[in-house]
Amino acid sequence: MDMLGKDVREATKKRFEAELTNPVTMRHFTGEQSRLVLPDSLRSQDCFFCKEARQLVEEVASLSDKIRLEVLDYKAEAEKAAAAGVDKIPATLLAGAREYGLRFFGIPSGYEYASLVEALIDVSRGTSALGEKTKEALKAVDRPVHIQVFITPTCAYCPRAVRLAHQFALESPFITADMVESQEFPKLSDKFGVRGVPKTIVNGRLAIEGAVPEDVVLETVLKALA
Repeated sequence: MDMLGKDVREATKKRFEAELTNPVTMRHFTGEQSRLVLPDSLRSQDCFFCKEARQLVEEVASLSDKIRLEVLDYKAEAEKAAAAGVDKIPATLLAGAREYGLRFFGIPSGYEYASLVEALIDVSRGTSALGEKTKEALKAVDRPVHIQVFITPTCAYCPRAVRLAHQFALESPFITADMVESQEFPKLSDKFGVRGVPKTIVNGRLAIEGAVPEDVVLETVLKALA
């Protein structure tokens, strides 16, 4: 059975035809629902949604010849996973003219499907929709910043937080931004005290509750560098 319904498939294909400008690569790390050896902080269950996540990215990639899908086995390709900073699966990384640091951990289903579509278009264009003030301020970022946005597929406000984080990654080569499906990684969610979503964690220590404007995210990113 297809993951995408006919209407969603057709609507997505039309958007890709109209808005994808340059090639995009999706690197998808999977374990095909086998038991995995993960870091102690993440170990909690089998990869229950690896099969569905792979099917979803395959269906999305089939909708445009500008999207290239690379599927890698997390265990067999351990060195590549480590080099890419992938420590949990399913994981989908997007790259265009360069590695922009836009990542999805867990299946981007439900409301988060929109985040995947928007991210593919943004990476294809290689530009963000952030304000000029924010773009200028991000030029001061000269050290790694890691943004994790914890979500659930049923959260209507979560895609806004995910896309905003991804836009920050687009603008700075030092920023990496992750969507993290909180229910698929409960140990990680517990570590950061995720009780409601969206919840954004910057550099593992600063937290933002809810979907907030870009100036709040910018303030937190700059504070993380202090």
